[in-house]
This record gives sequence, structure tokens and C-alpha cells, in this order.
Amino acid sequence: MSALPKLAQILDRPDVWRASSLARAPLPGVPTGFAELDGELPGGGWPRACLTELLPDRYGVGEMSLLLPALAQLSSSELAWLVCIAPPHSLYAPALSQSGIDLTRLLVASSSGQDAAWACERSLATEGVGAVVAWLPEAQTASLRRLQLAAEASRTLLFVFRPRSCAQQPSPAPLRLILEGEGEQLSVRLLKRRGGAQSVPLTLAIRRPLSTAHALACSLPAAPGARSVSQPVRTECHRQS
Repeated sequence: MSALPKLAQILDRPDVWRASSLARAPLPGVPTGFAELDGELPGGGWPRACLTELLPDRYGVGEMSLLLPALAQLSSSELAWLVCIAPPHSLYAPALSQSGIDLTRLLVASSSGQDAAWACERSLATEGVGAVVAWLPEAQTASLRRLQLAAEASRTLLFVFRPRSCAQQPSPAPLRLILEGEGEQLSVRLLKRRGGAQSVPLTLAIRRPLSTAHALACSLPAAPGARSVSQPVRTECHRQS
């Protein structure tokens, strides 16, 4: 009969963590591009196979600038697909390109409500997708739980934007961040993480891609070889009944 594992062996497992210490992630994280934020995240970066919930107090505080370094690495270095679902405004191609994102690896899905959540699940199950960025302001707990389970079954980064007012609601997301900011400064508070919440917000110096346009703007990047960069391209996503 094999000996029972010692407590130290149990605590050394990556899927076991103490609430008083920062948890270890089962997979290495994708660097955020902000060293101070990487130091606060399990895995040293944005967690793969995990739902990350972002709660900005309003659109345009720099929420996309926070994600651009990681998205650029995935599309350019790992040649992974990026999927944006239901953005509240059109994406601005020059800003994304200037930040290093390969526009030929970017897909934008136009959908809403349950169709948007369904598009997220399908994207997470698709081989070659490195990150899914979705705006789901009305997502319910059950829907978020399904997305978390779908993310766990993949190696994909999953970012879901919801209003700041959702911060008081329970969520199955292992990582939740509150975002506030103005100009070139972004305040990031870790509302929830594996290893305990963060009491003091981080102040990050973000680099907005263009002085006259944010990544969320009034023009959308074109699909590769399909239209010029000034023309919008969207994929309508609807569930089959």
C-alpha cells in the first residue's frame, strides 16, 4: 500500500493554493506588458484557460490599451487568432496595427445577448484561437460559468468586459479587475484573484496607440484580403435553433 501524501506534497500542487498567498497557475501566463501587473497575477501574466472579467467605470478609460501588448504577442509571435465579440464601438485598425497586432489574425463578430455568449463558447472551442475579447454587459452568472468551463478546456485567454456596476455581483471568474483612468494613467484594482484581493490599486502608464484615436473608435479593421482597411468587416454570429 502506498504511503499517504504528506501535507507539504499536497500544498505543493499547482491546483492547491492558500488564501494568504498568491496562487500558482497551472499554465504560464501571457505577459501583460506591465511588469507591476505581472507581479500581481498568478502565473506572471494574463492567465490562460481562465475567464478574466474587466470592469471599467466607463468605456474609453484605456481598457483596450491594457490588453494590446498581450494581444500583439499572440497574433504576431504565436500566430494565434484574436476574436473580438460584440464591441460597443467599431475597432480602429491603425491603432491596433501600430500596437503590433497582426490584422490578418483578427476576427470581429457582431452579435448580442445570448448569441454573443454562444460565439464566445464556439471561439474557445476552435483550434488556433489565442484570445477572445467580448463585451457582455448583460451576462448572467450561469452564462459566465459556462464560459469559465469552456475556457478551462482550452489554452485561450478570455477577457469579458462588463460594467463597473457588476462588481458587487458574484462571478465565477477567477480574475476580476476594476479599471478607472484618465489620459495616460490607468488605475487597476484586483477585485478577485486566486491568492486574495488586492487592497491598493496599481497605477499603470498606458500608451494610447494614436493621439487622435483610441482602439475603440469609429472605423473597423478589414478582413485580410477582403476589403480596404477603411471599410468595416463583421461576422454575424447567430445560434442555430
